[in-house]
Amino acid sequence: MSYKNAENVLPRKLLEQVQQYADGECLYIPRKEEAKLNWGTLTSTKEALEVRNQAIYKDYQGGLNTNELAEKYYLSVKSIQRIIRNMKFQ
Repeated sequence: MSYKNAENVLPRKLLEQVQQYADGECLYIPRKEEAKLNWGTLTSTKEALEVRNQAIYKDYQGGLNTNELAEKYYLSVKSIQRIIRNMKFQ
């Protein structure tokens, strides 16, 4: 998220109207519904997590228990359990 100075973006009359409600305050202006992006769309994080989760599930099927997986992947046992449960139903 980036910040822009309202004086550089909004018409003067609109800025004056906004100042009646939030003078000197920071405002968040949400995206239009049709412009919203899904999480991970702009980065490769989503794909990296999918690869990691597949590796965890493969190791689990290979015989590692949840405690060993938690230590190997630096995650909590609860996170490992959630990943395994989700991978079973994919």
